[in-house]
Amino acid sequence: MKTLITLILLFSATRAFSETISVYHTSDVHGWYMSKPAKWDRENSTRSIGGFAAFSNLLKIEGNPYILLDSGDMFQGTPEGNFTKGMASVEYMNKLGYSAATVGNHDYDYGEENLKALIAAAKFPLLGANVYYKKDKEDAKTVEYLKPYIVIEKAGKKIAVLGIAGRHTATSTLPANVKHLYFRDEAKETAKYMEEINSLKPDAVIVMAHIGISGKIATGKMDISTYTLSDAEVRNGTVEVARYAKTAALVFGGHNHAGLIKGWKDPVTGTMICESYWGLTDITKADLEFDDETGKLKSVSCSLVPLWTDVTGEDGEILAITEKISAEVNKEMDKLLGTSKDDIGLSKNGLDSPIGNWMTDVMRLSTKSDLAFQNSAGIRNVINKGEIKIRDIFQVMPFENTLVTVTMTGKQVEKLIRDNFRGVRTAMQVSGLTVKYEMNGDRLGELILEKNGKKIAPADKFRVVTNNYLTTGGSGGKAFTEGEGMTDTMIPVRDALLDWVKRNGEISAPATGRFVKLN
Repeated sequence: MKTLITLILLFSATRAFSETISVYHTSDVHGWYMSKPAKWDRENSTRSIGGFAAFSNLLKIEGNPYILLDSGDMFQGTPEGNFTKGMASVEYMNKLGYSAATVGNHDYDYGEENLKALIAAAKFPLLGANVYYKKDKEDAKTVEYLKPYIVIEKAGKKIAVLGIAGRHTATSTLPANVKHLYFRDEAKETAKYMEEINSLKPDAVIVMAHIGISGKIATGKMDISTYTLSDAEVRNGTVEVARYAKTAALVFGGHNHAGLIKGWKDPVTGTMICESYWGLTDITKADLEFDDETGKLKSVSCSLVPLWTDVTGEDGEILAITEKISAEVNKEMDKLLGTSKDDIGLSKNGLDSPIGNWMTDVMRLSTKSDLAFQNSAGIRNVINKGEIKIRDIFQVMPFENTLVTVTMTGKQVEKLIRDNFRGVRTAMQVSGLTVKYEMNGDRLGELILEKNGKKIAPADKFRVVTNNYLTTGGSGGKAFTEGEGMTDTMIPVRDALLDWVKRNGEISAPATGRFVKLN
């Protein structure tokens, strides 16, 4: 109770001294609508965190007028999100009173028509100023179902919100779903629309983009408020968007699953840049403080707020929505498949992971292939020791990707591995292969590929299995298109995983060490 009182005082303190509008931001919820144990946090592993019910209760103690915004990737990632094809996200966000959301790459995962259905059901607009039809490239015709921006009137102030999709959407959803669309440069489109927005004389401008501050700042919560970012780090991210916008008060990012604990103030523009982590365990609260005498924007601050349910409590009305949505899903998702002898987790060093090794082993053995490859970013959860339910496999592989086989040469496999090294990390999980490598600084040097202890020659040929995201233009998959005899089995990757657990009953964590650094 003491903690809740402190939170109430914190959230209401600013109102007494100036006119403040609070902006709450979520991003990359990925269908994690409800609270869950924070098993990843050793100090708080038994505490429950996150979910719309906790978020709703937090809003009830807010003393300032507020706005709710989201930067996309709303539903893809859980049975509840996938089974409802995002409609559950819309129901929650309508109930809480969101004002706008920016379209994320995974919001296209079930196709454009499904996205249009979500928009029709939403009581808030989806934004995407830089999404165009390819056939109208010369005429610059934007898609009609996304708005470029909106102006929200709140407490006598006009707050403009511009939405920007990520160019990566062309390859970070199933490419076939967006092959007719063109995602223009985020920063340049921001500059273009800022001219129009500024002519409306808003009291503040917010940009919501489904890109992050930097590719090196991802998948974690961190305080970078005192960091100095290099010129290379600010390119193609939200800092560049802020600088092209020039006068934006706030830029909210997403996609990279980063949580910026205190935000980052751009020294060039003074814009505050914030990101809200992922999975709805945390939200960002930003305060726009206006001068009482002049009415002009005086300051902007933001902070990442964890949704610990023992602090916030949970809204009963939201829990009732969850119970309704979960009832049908749970009938199927709670069926027992088997057990795991171990925790099958993620990589600690950015190389091969137990969960990646298990998944690619299953793909390889299920299709009687020589080698298997799975993009690391497509593995969305771990398998914990103990019972394995259908839900657990859905959370590991929430995407509707299918198994694709192709014949590749040793030279093409080497290209694949090189294409997917990101500094000292790999973006590709492997099976049937040992990768020995040297690093020259942060660049990949000599590369030796071995199968069963024997060095692979450039002309050697292998039956390879991967997923259809990578073979149809997905990030890092170009080398697959150079192979021969590509065949889509039409077997969902997830079905292969489900069948493997069901048939074997008990699984265990494979050893790591498939990537071996030589220097």
